[in-house]
Amino acid sequence: MACLSSSQLQKFQEDGFLVLEGFLSAEECAAMQQSIGQIVAKMDVPLHCRTVFTTKEEEQKRAQSKTEYFLSSGDKIRFFFEKGVFDEEGNFLVPPEKSINKIGHALHAHDPVFKSVTHSTKMQALARNLGLQTPVVVQSMYIFKQPHIGGEVLPHQDATFLYTEPLGRLLGVWIALEDATLENGCLWFIPGSHTSGVSRRMVRNPAGSTPGTCFQGSEPARDNSLFVPTPVRRGALVLIHGEVVHKSEQNFSDSSRHVYTFHLMEASGTVWSPENWLQPTAELPFPPLYT
Repeated sequence: MACLSSSQLQKFQEDGFLVLEGFLSAEECAAMQQSIGQIVAKMDVPLHCRTVFTTKEEEQKRAQSKTEYFLSSGDKIRFFFEKGVFDEEGNFLVPPEKSINKIGHALHAHDPVFKSVTHSTKMQALARNLGLQTPVVVQSMYIFKQPHIGGEVLPHQDATFLYTEPLGRLLGVWIALEDATLENGCLWFIPGSHTSGVSRRMVRNPAGSTPGTCFQGSEPARDNSLFVPTPVRRGALVLIHGEVVHKSEQNFSDSSRHVYTFHLMEASGTVWSPENWLQPTAELPFPPLYT
């Protein structure tokens, strides 16, 4: 049963992130990797992801299709690919299982293995320990960070993309299913950066617009020396405050860095912004964490 010490709670409150090594067993990690392997084996690659169009009109159609694919993924299991993994005819330039950047955004709802981990008794105990009264699961992702091509994730705050009023109601749960090292793209944080609000937001554009989203505000310049690397071992869980600034570097190594991550929102007294790209649907309202 997960139980944080008073010093751990204080560290999370001060830093905006907290590492819990050994949260999952090797067997639990392997079960999620096996399940994602089965999902990938059945993967149906959308046409707009496979084909490089050449005319302006076709490029516009492709962009619109890609926008709709992303914006309607909140209650589905969908595939998002790394750059440069298809040729102009839509053929894979790398093995298909090595081409995926991430799978999202409702593994927690549709796959029994990921649902079980998300709603496990130790995850619920951890949330209660953090003082969450009525947490709901808003999204989930499996991130691959493929060898050599796993892309850089620029400095950001999760609340830029998943905004709530008031702020401070969003919590990221990041679970390493493989060792996350300096070489394969571990997380980097600016400790204490969760106390200054959010300077940039990604919001939905009106329906039918291309692009489907835009940014309001701007990302301030960050002093790179403030970032602290956070390598962790397989099975570690990293708690991420919704406003803490973090990033990861490109994976130049021979090893992948598989991660399962999801976000919780404290629903009591919280308004989920109607401008967020992700919205609950009739098919999938945000499910309560506690069962």
